[in-house]
Amino acid sequence: MLNSKPITALHHRTFESVKQVTEDDAEFWFARDLAPLLDYPQWRNFVPVLERAREACHQSGQQVEYHFADIRKMVEIGSGAQRAVDDVRLSRYACYLIVQNGDPSKPVIANGQTYFAMQTRRQELADDAKFAQLGEAEKRLAIRNEMATHNKHLAAAAKGAGVETPIDYAVFQDHGYKGLYGGLGNKEIHAKKGLKKSQKILDHMGSAELAANLFRATQTEEKLRREEIKGKQRANQTHFEVGSKVRQTIQELGGAMPENLPTPETSIKQVEQAQKKLKK
Repeated sequence: MLNSKPITALHHRTFESVKQVTEDDAEFWFARDLAPLLDYPQWRNFVPVLERAREACHQSGQQVEYHFADIRKMVEIGSGAQRAVDDVRLSRYACYLIVQNGDPSKPVIANGQTYFAMQTRRQELADDAKFAQLGEAEKRLAIRNEMATHNKHLAAAAKGAGVETPIDYAVFQDHGYKGLYGGLGNKEIHAKKGLKKSQKILDHMGSAELAANLFRATQTEEKLRREEIKGKQRANQTHFEVGSKVRQTIQELGGAMPENLPTPETSIKQVEQAQKKLKK
């Protein structure tokens, strides 16, 4: 039996060899360069894989056009002649989705999954290191911005489960809060923090409290999609259960319950304004 390690290493080097980098160090791949590496020599056979990956991107609540950018480019066809062909500019996330939706019987597909998962984790670790160096205000701002993005993804997943109207979504969100905050809903948390009616509770949380809510949101979104949950009641119950599980984990680790964490003196908007002044 052949040793797979050299083959895996070869595939990883090959993936790197076709990676493109812009002037501002943003990386991307061309689909036509990636296809033969994934053992799809015929473009027409690769197109269905691309479409499945696009759909997976859409279902995850991501902006498909950002990760899969359709382009036209000129290629040589011999004797110096050129013709225009369709291609797709892919992000690393797009490549990851493509190998996830490729033919599992192809060894290179398995190696591609390992490669892109490994590289993504390396980036996460690098980001973690940078994050650890931030001050509390900067951490709050970073997590709040990420929370805003993931709340959109959560809303999309909830809509797919049948949570459609603004009132439905408010009830759905309240279930998540009640799970995480030991029965306290949006109004109770709002009152406990002493906030005005116009103020958002997420804008008045410290980094630890925001992180707990971010985990609640991301895990609920994944569970709704993974288990293909349908119906408002089931979606609400799922959100409550995930919130409760996050609370239980915090308790088991000996952490402070989110409702007992201090409310920062400054709002996220004030933090943003302070950051802008520093950059001037």
